[in-house]
Amino acid sequence: MGIDPGTNVMGYGILGIRGKQPHVIVMGVIRLSKFDNHYMRLRRIYERVLSLVDEYLPDELAIEAPFFGKNVQSMLKLGRAQGVAMAAVLARQVPITEYAPLSIKQAVTGNGAASKEQVANMLRHILKIPDEKMSDILDATDAVAAALTHHYETQKPAIAKSPKSWAQFLAQHPERIAKPKK
Repeated sequence: MGIDPGTNVMGYGILGIRGKQPHVIVMGVIRLSKFDNHYMRLRRIYERVLSLVDEYLPDELAIEAPFFGKNVQSMLKLGRAQGVAMAAVLARQVPITEYAPLSIKQAVTGNGAASKEQVANMLRHILKIPDEKMSDILDATDAVAAALTHHYETQKPAIAKSPKSWAQFLAQHPERIAKPKK
C-alpha cells in the first residue's frame, strides 16, 4: 500500500504482485477539503486508512515522507496527517517505510526532479494501467508511485559485506576450504 499524505487530498494506492510483476488493485483519494475543522480531517484520515487496511489487507505501507517547506504551519498539518495515517496502519500491525519525494520520482522515472504528470505517465506505462483506470488526481498516482518504489527497494538482492581479510572470507564461506585428501 502506498500513501501520499495531504490535508486537503490524501492519495492511496494498493499494488498486487503476481510473480514479481506489480499491478494496481486500487488507487484513489480521500477528499478532506469538505471538513472545515483540521481535527475532523485527521479523524477522517484515520477512519478511511483503517478501512482500506481492513478491506485490502496490505502487507506493508510505503508513505511519502514530508518535504521541508517554507510554511511551518503547513508542514505541521502535513506531519499530523502523515502521523494519523501511520497510526491507522500501525493499529493493524502493518510495517511502514518512508520514502523521500525525490527518491520516489527517481525510482519511477529515473529523474528525481520529475513532475507529477511525468510520474503518472511512467506508472501508466510500467503498470500497464488503462486510461479509464487512471486517476485524474495526481495524489493517487503519487501514492501508487510510493508503493512501486517500495516494491523496487524490497526486490533488490542483498549485498554481502566484503570481508576485510582472507581469514574473515574463509569464516564466512567454510564450504570453500579444501578438505585434506585421505
